Amino acid sequence: MRRIRPVLVLLLSLAAMTAHAQDKPRTALVIHGGAGVIERSALSAEDERAVRADLERALDAGNAVLQRGGTALDAVQAAVLVLEDSPRFNAGKGAVFAADGSHQLDAAVMEGHTLRAGAVAGVTTVRNPVLLARAVMEHSPHVMLAGAGAEAFADTRPEIARVPNTWFDTEARRRQLERARERERAGQAGIPTERGVYFGTVGAVALDVHGHIAVATSTGGMTNKKWNRIGDSPVIGAGTYANAQCGVSGTGWGEYYIRAAVAHDICARVAYRGDALAEAAEEVVNRVVPALGGDGGAIALDREGNIAMPFNTPGMYRGWIRPDGSRGVAIYADED
Repeated sequence: MRRIRPVLVLLLSLAAMTAHAQDKPRTALVIHGGAGVIERSALSAEDERAVRADLERALDAGNAVLQRGGTALDAVQAAVLVLEDSPRFNAGKGAVFAADGSHQLDAAVMEGHTLRAGAVAGVTTVRNPVLLARAVMEHSPHVMLAGAGAEAFADTRPEIARVPNTWFDTEARRRQLERARERERAGQAGIPTERGVYFGTVGAVALDVHGHIAVATSTGGMTNKKWNRIGDSPVIGAGTYANAQCGVSGTGWGEYYIRAAVAHDICARVAYRGDALAEAAEEVVNRVVPALGGDGGAIALDREGNIAMPFNTPGMYRGWIRPDGSRGVAIYADED
């Protein structure tokens, strides 16, 4: 029997390794911490380091779930929990103040392959609204609960941690409220109506080893908001949406994201028209929304692991891990 040459053995081994690598399920994760006027002059070096560290921690938390074969839903929940517990983002601990001096929090989750969804709006004592949104999806017959009803539902779920509303207070957000009140006393709009001023929100979209996509979004809304205003984040199809082909979490001027059904529009273009993810996200975020008078950004992910992160403001807190394992975080518009 002829001996197989060592070079041939090596080539066969490399081919087998390549085939195995190609067969290995791919995962991906993309997160955001809000879009708006985020310029280098507005962030101290210390604050910038802290924001980037929190984004990395959120990526690590979500990716740890994906790497052990967990679901996309568990991954986006893990990532958003980190961002909700950070005082540096407008969600959870860092939520902005409403006009009455309280915090009113919104969140939503959605699972693409089942189209299951859950959302809460205007909750005031739930430490992590993303957990309550998931509980609505999994333990109630409804999709969205608001205000006192959502709080009553939280009473039935022992796993939902409760805190006094003052737990969400931060001095930075209080100063924002004071400035908004000063504008109001001066006869200006209490809620800024110029582009790119008041955005926050956190979100995550993940692709798991099963090829499933999930998305989660959480926010404190607008500084000085009145009358229990609800933005796009908890509205399925506006700030949060996923189907079998695509998932989107938005961050922007919520009234316009609701009117344009931004998250659904992006995924519909991918699913029904066959648009590339980047093309669909760019068209909706940077053309449709501005044409109406709004602005903001979004993160999007498709079932091939492609990631899009369009925005039309000076910055957007964002981070990503691609299927090839490459990762990064960014803040400003001139960062890749």
